[in-house]
Amino acid sequence: MRGFVFTRFDPNEDARTPFDRLLSFFTQLLTYTSGDFEEALQWLKELDKQYQLTDKNYGIGDFLNDLKEKGYIKENEHSGAIEITPKTEQTIRQGALEEIFGKLKKSTAGDHNIRKPGLGDELNAETRPFEFGDPLDHLDMTASIRNAQINHGIDSFKMHQDDLEVRETDFKTQTSTVLMIDISHSMILYGEDRITPAKKVAMALSELITTRYPKDTLDILVFGNDAWAIEIKDLPYLQVGPYHTNTVAGLELAMDILRRRRNPNKQIFMITDGKPTCLKVGSQYYKNSFGLDRKILNRTLNLAAQCKKLKIPITTFMVATDPYLQEFVNEFTETNNGKAFYSGTDNLGKFLFRDFQSGKRKFY
Repeated sequence: MRGFVFTRFDPNEDARTPFDRLLSFFTQLLTYTSGDFEEALQWLKELDKQYQLTDKNYGIGDFLNDLKEKGYIKENEHSGAIEITPKTEQTIRQGALEEIFGKLKKSTAGDHNIRKPGLGDELNAETRPFEFGDPLDHLDMTASIRNAQINHGIDSFKMHQDDLEVRETDFKTQTSTVLMIDISHSMILYGEDRITPAKKVAMALSELITTRYPKDTLDILVFGNDAWAIEIKDLPYLQVGPYHTNTVAGLELAMDILRRRRNPNKQIFMITDGKPTCLKVGSQYYKNSFGLDRKILNRTLNLAAQCKKLKIPITTFMVATDPYLQEFVNEFTETNNGKAFYSGTDNLGKFLFRDFQSGKRKFY
């Protein structure tokens, strides 16, 4: 008997293959282990023992074979150690995008709306009469034909220039963004992992920009005792070091990067959990972890004021809720006329994307 066989739909059933289910777990573990394959594999085995992630038909050995065959892992030619590949790095970023920003990666490529009609590159639902110089590919043929029939009748079809309508377009704007990530030791102190959410947000933001906002630029830097730029592919391997918090070095590097960007729309996102505690004077480091050191604080606020003059708003995402630390962020934000979110680690991504997408800025 030929035909269709229907089964009852179970919304709780995971329709993914065993490999895809384990890959989702494994990429999450790689984020927590900063790209350490061996440690992530050990965690996966422990989770398998406790939660039976595999069965007799598909085990960890089968998963490892598939990882190698599909190009997710490779053997180091010199040391013989197993390493993840760029394909895995991209999968981790895509997973972070899916987790933090939902289905946004399925949207078409575009830029930031500034809600001003005119000669732009994005069609909207509004129409207007045709004017000399309007692109012909913006013609609304349905509206134009309707106008021709109304104006000249339907017995003999005629179309004049006055019958034509074009779709209105919106201006789009490009944005150059620098994302600063605090990698001082306090990002893993007090029993709270703050660096992993920061990494996930950075990976999600980088994947979002490269897929939905391809005309934008994103530069990522980390700051501890010093500050240095990193590439997107380095994000899964990012680790906290035994560093103090040299916010000044981070801001100076961010400003230097944005100075080289010709885009007039510039912004800085800073993810941190504390106050600045370090300053480099010549070749020496001036450090003070006790309270707010006015020498360090004044230099930090001076840079915030310089960014304001250069029309570079700074949005600070504070992943700590200590009122004492919030006082510094409030003063810093007021000096720059920027924004501050006391987001914690759970809703960091939501706040960052909302601020990034809207692009609503006021300059004074």
